[in-house]
Amino acid sequence: MTSQTRKNVIGELKDYIMIVVGLALYAFGFTAFILPEKVVSGGLAGVASLVYFKFGIPVAITNYTLNILLLMMAFRVVGKKFVIRTVFGFTVISTFFGIMQPLFPEPFVDNQPFMNIILGAIMCGMGVGVAFVHNGSTGGTDILAAMVSKRTNVTIGRTILYTDIFIISSSYLLFHSIDKIVYGFVILLIVSFVCDYVINTNRQAVQFTIISEKWEEIANAINNEAHRGCTMLHGTGWYTKRDVKLLIVMCRKIESVTIFRIVKSIDKNAFVTQANVNGVYGVGFDEFKVKLQSHKSSDEATEA
Repeated sequence: MTSQTRKNVIGELKDYIMIVVGLALYAFGFTAFILPEKVVSGGLAGVASLVYFKFGIPVAITNYTLNILLLMMAFRVVGKKFVIRTVFGFTVISTFFGIMQPLFPEPFVDNQPFMNIILGAIMCGMGVGVAFVHNGSTGGTDILAAMVSKRTNVTIGRTILYTDIFIISSSYLLFHSIDKIVYGFVILLIVSFVCDYVINTNRQAVQFTIISEKWEEIANAINNEAHRGCTMLHGTGWYTKRDVKLLIVMCRKIESVTIFRIVKSIDKNAFVTQANVNGVYGVGFDEFKVKLQSHKSSDEATEA
């Protein structure tokens, strides 16, 4: 096994472990905080909740069955990798549902429905975010959205939103309570916000622009101590009419303090700007995750 192959295997294993961790957090938030309050959230977990409240069938059984049915419908539309990750995802989450639901017959926090909803939604959002960061899928409406986006111009996000609104609103037919619907929409908003926050935080980077007479010493220190690359640009200070050197540095947000310390230790009078950057791709950062158009399709489009 080559070092690159070993690295890929370790990366895949790490992804699957983190997907399990994320789905376990999601299942805990759902079964311990949301389900005991008899509130219907979005996704197939929400449909499974409706079935549970009406017929008493455990959420795990309904969730797994509906996912299998949807995936059978979508098998020819979505890719093989999507199918493998999705089967793994909804199998794990259904297993966690089956284990955890009997453990929490009552809300985790007594007589605090809104607190339970908030805490449960935060955990669900964090869990989904962690799973998505590591290329995982919870199944559910993701499968439906993938099918719709392949066949129509409707985006995945819009399909999931419309489906979740319909599922949450359907709980009125069962409980005849506006409060339950409001709680459901609160869950939907918080899960979306927290999930986006987790995903964006993982990708967030910063860009430094450093102007200093000791630019060479600073660049070497950033290379050797922070293990980040620098790009040197030539510029002119218009006020002084002198030539200056600009260092451009990209790093993760958590590494920004290290860059500041390096600059301050070498040149306290250096001019430094910092800007937030979402999505830095290349060596040392994220990989491009877009599909390139095949040469065949490009040639056909040119001929047409």
